[in-house]
This record gives sequence, C-alpha cells and structure tokens, in this order.
Amino acid sequence: MTDLVLLKKLREETGAGVMDCQRALEQFGGDVAQAREHLKALGVEKAAKKADREVKAGLVDAYLHATGRVGAVVSLACETDFVARTDDFKKLAREIAMQAAAMKPQSVEELLDQVYIRDTSKKVRDLLIEISAKVGENIVVKDFRVLEI
Repeated sequence: MTDLVLLKKLREETGAGVMDCQRALEQFGGDVAQAREHLKALGVEKAAKKADREVKAGLVDAYLHATGRVGAVVSLACETDFVARTDDFKKLAREIAMQAAAMKPQSVEELLDQVYIRDTSKKVRDLLIEISAKVGENIVVKDFRVLEI
C-alpha cells in the first residue's frame, strides 16, 4: 500500500489526527498494527489529561430492545454542546444505553468495567476513552437506568 493509503486507513481506524497518524507510521516503518497500538496508547494518555475538565453539556439517549421488553436510558456528559451534537457522541450514548440494557450493570463503575458487547477485545471504558481522544473532550457517563418487563 502507498503511504497515503496507509495514512488514510490508520486515520479511519483510530480517528487520530493526520499528523499523529503520519508520525506513528514513520516511527514504526509503515507497520499499521504497531502504529494503531501506539495511537491507542496516545489516546489514553490524552484522555487522562482531560479527565479533570468540567463536563456541563451532553445528552440523554435511550435504547429499546426489539422485543420491547427491556430498555435503557443513559445520561452522557461532555464539555461543549458542539461535541454533544456530533455523530460520534450520539453513537456512543446509544451504544452505552444498549450495553446497559443487555448487561444490566448495577452502577456506572460496573458498566464501564464490563466487556463491550460489540467488541470483546475492549471494555466500555476503552470505548469512552477512544471517543474522548477522537473528539478532544472529557466524556463522562453521569447516570443510567435499565427498565424491563
């Protein structure tokens, strides 16, 4: 693959900035797998630096299972309304609500520590960190509720 194709692929997979992707590919001699892991670690580091920022925007989203017998509502917070309106943030809220409906955790901490139902190689906390790194803001699950018949 050409350098441009590798760069585009890595950027789509990670959501990292162009320069971060380019540096990672150069650092690892074009090895996309190593560059991806490096960017993941970099994203975790960036997200950790944002963890103290105040979250005063966000949204409430819900998931209702196709059977109509179980659903969940989640309150997801971020720093700005701009990020709260992005597709990535909205999708994250929906995914967390679906996770809660499926796994029925007892607390936010338990929810974040669960294996993510769509990708068992990561936890829900990892998903939160990935999106936080991608959008550049602190993201916090404030609360959730699961309802079922």
